[in-house]
Amino acid sequence: MKILLANPRGFCAGVDRAIEIVERALSLHGKPVYVRNEVVHNKFVVNDLKAKGAIFVKEISEVPEQQVVIFSAHGVSQMVRMQAQNIEATIYDATCPLVTKVHKEVARKQKQNHQVILIGHKGHPEVEGTLGQSSAGQQVALVENTADIDQLTIAKNSDISYTTQTTLSVDDTQHIVDHLKGKFPHIRAPKKDDICYATQNRQDAVKSLMRSADVLLVLGSSNSSNSNRLREIADKMSIPAHLIDGANEIEKDWIKNANIVGVTAGASAPEVLVQEVVNYLYDHGADELQEVSGAQENVHFPVPEALR
Repeated sequence: MKILLANPRGFCAGVDRAIEIVERALSLHGKPVYVRNEVVHNKFVVNDLKAKGAIFVKEISEVPEQQVVIFSAHGVSQMVRMQAQNIEATIYDATCPLVTKVHKEVARKQKQNHQVILIGHKGHPEVEGTLGQSSAGQQVALVENTADIDQLTIAKNSDISYTTQTTLSVDDTQHIVDHLKGKFPHIRAPKKDDICYATQNRQDAVKSLMRSADVLLVLGSSNSSNSNRLREIADKMSIPAHLIDGANEIEKDWIKNANIVGVTAGASAPEVLVQEVVNYLYDHGADELQEVSGAQENVHFPVPEALR
């Protein structure tokens, strides 16, 4: 059995920054620090930070006054920011800068009186945060698929712009964008694609991997949007793919007839989990490993100045 390792894989710059913010806040302030929502969508990372003294909450109302509050990498609404200020919290914003870019874009377009349409998954924390950037009386319209677009009742001569969740599938999003442009020919696109470089690169790496692999193992938690998109790429190519939190979840039947096993990790999954999977595969018949070359990533997002 041969192992093919995707490149790039695992942590992106936004995830690195978010985890570093929590760890530095713990070092500076001591425990506990409160994090609204999972700082990144990965069970291993969240449990590790819990052990170090981070407390994860769903709502700011769960945080005592004058404590340290950290916003997750997925971003928060303006209302959540206000709630944190109202309890006189020391606030650190771990929102990925690429998500912040989308938030600023929504605010700018609304100031220009555009109807903004957001392509994304309902209920995802990033989507909730982006929808929560709306000005009073100017709602952002959320669409998940072409059927949602067909139900939109926006005057065609209105000023309309669209933006997207950063962790979507490039191919699926293009299909939805094409449908939007068909219904609203004058719709404005974002200045730059909103799907982040890391999501794009990891999807391209999996597409390359799947030209050879018989099965794909994706390290990532079930609530990780970008990890799910990686699994779906293989599914659409009719190649078995499994999303796992670690090597302990691998079932022997998945690999017993495989000559080549592809391995990758979502943007919030640490490399230590990848190495555990590699070790498992060596223990179960693998005798060769190849790193598949892909896009080089050298992006770095600095932590807030107060934590440097």
